[in-house]
Amino acid sequence: MPKPRKLITASALVLAGAIAATSLAEASGTLTVGRREDSTNFDPTRTALNVDFWVISSMYDVLVRVDKTGSKLEPGLAESWEASKDGLTYTFKLRDAKFEDGSPITAQDAVFSIVRLRDNPASVLKDSFKMIKTAEAKDDKTLVVTLDQPIAAFLSLLAMPSVSILSQKAVEAAGDEGYAEKPMASGAFSLAEWRRGDRVILKKNPNYWEADKVKLDGVEWISLVDDNTRMLKLQAGEIDCSIFVPFSKEAELKKDPNLNILVAPSTREDALLINHEKGALGKKEVREALDLAIDKKAIVDTVTFGLGQVANSYIPAGALYHNDKNLARPYDPEKAKQLLKDAGAEGLALSYLAQAGDVVDEQIAILLQQQLAKAGVTVTIQKMDASQIWQTLVDGNYELATNYWTNDILDPDQKTTFVLGHDSNLNYMTRYKNDKVKELVEKARVEADTEKRKEMYTELQAMAKEDVNWIDLYYSPFINGCRKNVTDFHQNPLGRFFFEDTDKK
Repeated sequence: MPKPRKLITASALVLAGAIAATSLAEASGTLTVGRREDSTNFDPTRTALNVDFWVISSMYDVLVRVDKTGSKLEPGLAESWEASKDGLTYTFKLRDAKFEDGSPITAQDAVFSIVRLRDNPASVLKDSFKMIKTAEAKDDKTLVVTLDQPIAAFLSLLAMPSVSILSQKAVEAAGDEGYAEKPMASGAFSLAEWRRGDRVILKKNPNYWEADKVKLDGVEWISLVDDNTRMLKLQAGEIDCSIFVPFSKEAELKKDPNLNILVAPSTREDALLINHEKGALGKKEVREALDLAIDKKAIVDTVTFGLGQVANSYIPAGALYHNDKNLARPYDPEKAKQLLKDAGAEGLALSYLAQAGDVVDEQIAILLQQQLAKAGVTVTIQKMDASQIWQTLVDGNYELATNYWTNDILDPDQKTTFVLGHDSNLNYMTRYKNDKVKELVEKARVEADTEKRKEMYTELQAMAKEDVNWIDLYYSPFINGCRKNVTDFHQNPLGRFFFEDTDKK
């Protein structure tokens, strides 16, 4: 429940007992949040990056939401829904809600958003939604979605930021490119200004259907690439909060009486991406050798200061269907050296793409360089600005690079499809290909029996590990920091920030 709100006039105090709970919240100013990267665009269909999703989630609403605990679904723009017995038809009843310009959010807007996500050539996640056969607006508040086959994770998928409900009128008026920079909000905040490379300025959306509980006037996401600079600005009070507090700074910053350091459960996994289309990396034996040559425990101890844990699967620990017993190859540089020799890759030389200014990424780069050298692999580190890395991965102009993933839904379907069975994004830019894996990914999506699905995802974890689709490194919590005057700063395990509840004294 929102806390009691202060009324803004003396005369209003006299009437306090009669004022409804929906009185306007007292303005709390603008919250400034430091982060590494700048946004790339504000069109939910055209991105799958956390740096975009975490901003987009404040700007748009979805039909179905994930709650603050990150463990269950709850109503969003759809106040209720029901599914047919065969699991093929879902009927949603939309609540009365408006876009930022005051126009109503209708079932036709939902139809437009869903079909666009499925069909638009620029849609990053279109493969995940190709099972949608039709979407129809029976009236302004009734949406009916029909699937071509039952999908166990369908409702969970609808909670993704990608399925944000857009204004059809606004998108068609601006065009795809124009809309990506000038969006129409349906959520708690709208875009006031985007200063590229510097900050994204959001303002409270007075037409948001839950605007009465939003206390902040706005949120500024400020790009501060260097971790140390960002922490110094937090300590100096130049920013209110910072995400991505470095592991190395967590204990020190906890001693600062002016700060709250928030360590929260997450679905984050850091992995080493391998470009399967680059020379010897296309051989499974070579990728296996790299896995054996990397001491993940040393990385966890050195880089995460014990806050992380060694990863053994692409499905993170604690998530649905994670297999604790999945293979984790032991650190064995001598065996790795022999495998490379047998594969004709003795004396292998590789380039490693590291994010400049990211303390952890730079530490990992040096550790991997040293560890792989013991197996006879020479690694050249190439530092690159965060704003350039994603496109470099997309273009395939890399051999090795670390990247991280946080789940956007409660079900493993999204990540599984994205990293093992996805054509349009080349399996998270690794170019990994296995037709049997891809076939099982599709079967797992439609399997209704819980135990059978668990068996399928257990097998998929084993198959991915056998093929070394990438190298699992570690799981870790979210670590954020705020000044003591900031309250209710919350990020759930899927990464969503709940600025609707945040206050600033």
